[in-house]
Amino acid sequence: MPVPITTRYVTRNPQILSGEPIIIGTKTTIRAIVGLWRLGTSPEEIPIHLPHLTLAQIFDALSFYQDNQAEINDYIKRNHIPDELIHPAVKSQFPDSQ
Repeated sequence: MPVPITTRYVTRNPQILSGEPIIIGTKTTIRAIVGLWRLGTSPEEIPIHLPHLTLAQIFDALSFYQDNQAEINDYIKRNHIPDELIHPAVKSQFPDSQ
């Protein structure tokens, strides 16, 4: 069971998304931020896709990921959407991932 941790911008709450780590004050998961980063989106570009987040929140999320990779990778694996189910318009936003 993950320990309840809070960083400056990251928290987990069993009442929100079953305790998956999120950015405080949002329902944006660390998994979502890491997913964009893994697709080649630079931290500075992530707020273009998630405009409600600040660059400081993005860097804190990526730092949290570095310290908790196994846990976040497990969330990523459990929430993976097969390529054939992803709409072409969504895929076209991330041509490097195809």
